[in-house]
Amino acid sequence: MSIRPQQMLAFIVVLTLLATWVSLPSDFLNIGGIKDDVYAHQGLDLQGGLQVLLEANPPDGQEVDSETLNGTRDTIERRVNGLGVSEPLIQTRGDDQIIVELPGVEDPEQAVRIVQQTALLEIVDPAGTSVQPGQTVITSLGGPEDLAAVAASPVATPIADGTPGASPVASDATPVAEGASPVAGPGTPVAEVIPSPSATPDGPVLTTIIRGSEISDAYVTANQIGAPVVGFELEGDAADRFYEFTNSNLGAQMAIVVDKVVISAPVINGAISGQGIIEGPTAQGVQDLVVQLRSGSLEVPLSVVSSRTVGPTLGQESLDRSLIAGIVGLTIVALFMILYYRLPGLLSVAALLVYTALTFALFKLIPVTLTLAGIAGFILSIGMAVDANVLIFARLKEELRIGRSLRNGIEAGFNHAWPSIRDSNISTMITCAILYWFGNFTGASIITGFALTLFIGVAVSMFTAITVTRTFLRLLVDAKGAQDPSLFGVETRYGDSVTAD
Repeated sequence: MSIRPQQMLAFIVVLTLLATWVSLPSDFLNIGGIKDDVYAHQGLDLQGGLQVLLEANPPDGQEVDSETLNGTRDTIERRVNGLGVSEPLIQTRGDDQIIVELPGVEDPEQAVRIVQQTALLEIVDPAGTSVQPGQTVITSLGGPEDLAAVAASPVATPIADGTPGASPVASDATPVAEGASPVAGPGTPVAEVIPSPSATPDGPVLTTIIRGSEISDAYVTANQIGAPVVGFELEGDAADRFYEFTNSNLGAQMAIVVDKVVISAPVINGAISGQGIIEGPTAQGVQDLVVQLRSGSLEVPLSVVSSRTVGPTLGQESLDRSLIAGIVGLTIVALFMILYYRLPGLLSVAALLVYTALTFALFKLIPVTLTLAGIAGFILSIGMAVDANVLIFARLKEELRIGRSLRNGIEAGFNHAWPSIRDSNISTMITCAILYWFGNFTGASIITGFALTLFIGVAVSMFTAITVTRTFLRLLVDAKGAQDPSLFGVETRYGDSVTAD
């Protein structure tokens, strides 16, 4: 059953109203909070933030393959999500680099530190040896040079005494039994240390009791005096093993080690069972510790190749200029279409407005992270939408000049223009797919953003050109006065009017 133009018009009107509603700000007619999660996602260059290029720096004997690099990227992504960053972009580039883009980051130094740190946590038994915060040590899981191999190894990896070892974290920490007094006394020094794997270890080999990967859950909670602390739960036999250790070493010292650097050396004041807390000197230190405990340790150490901060003022200025350029360009194109193609040109402008509403609504719903390059792709796709209308209207004028009726001229114009529209748009979409793949492979987000928005824009333009514009023209057939050839920019050979049938 064929769809009447009036029915298709009703569908287009409803679709356009819905797209317009989605495209408008989230607080506009936000019934029941349905639009709370529908908003324009701005990229790094629009809202400002941090971009960091990291490079794998494996120890001697370890190779960085694609699996290791992707695993490291996944760990970084979990850490970034723990930071609460909106719309982060973490992708690999080449064989040994990872690009991290964090829009809206307020503390770049803290973000880089959390992302870059290997974060191999161990709770160790000094066995009577005195250790101090900041001291680099060798544990039964190895020394600094073994960080990558140990971090990537499974929890069940045997160690000196047959006890499994540790994984992620980083911060200043002091475990205590839940509901009990802190392990470390009030005067125990706790220092925030960024581990340095290149430091020279000293002292004997310390026995690893617990590794961070044996912690099943970590969260921010409060101690008895209301200060923020890290609550943690041990899984498997780790709970029993840690209870036996703390219960049999009351009054003795233990050490919390991150990346082979002691960050805290408290005295055990009570036995710790399956649950406990880790105290940090600051609320931020506690939050950092939770993020790294939940995310895991990196599979290979990373070094910062470059980092840059993009200010939101620059992004807003660029956005404003892009919007002005888009409005000016759209206005000029609309004027050309109306002056040259007359009534069909006016209809194409209406179809172009429908196209804009649909495309921007899709950007918000998918969602697409808009960057300056993405906006450029969107504006270019507007030109592609106009190009389809140009092909249709040029063919329509030719059909009318040779004496076809308006109805037959419209159908013939679309039928003859469709192969050119189809082939050109599909070619553009194939190019977009290649650009998107290339941008992902090289880590060039500017390319992927451009390719994605252009691809979506071209796909929508095919719908608006063939469906929306065609419906508008079909409705003209029976409209009074629509057969005047001057409305189509056509002068018939003998001065006759364009007929409807």
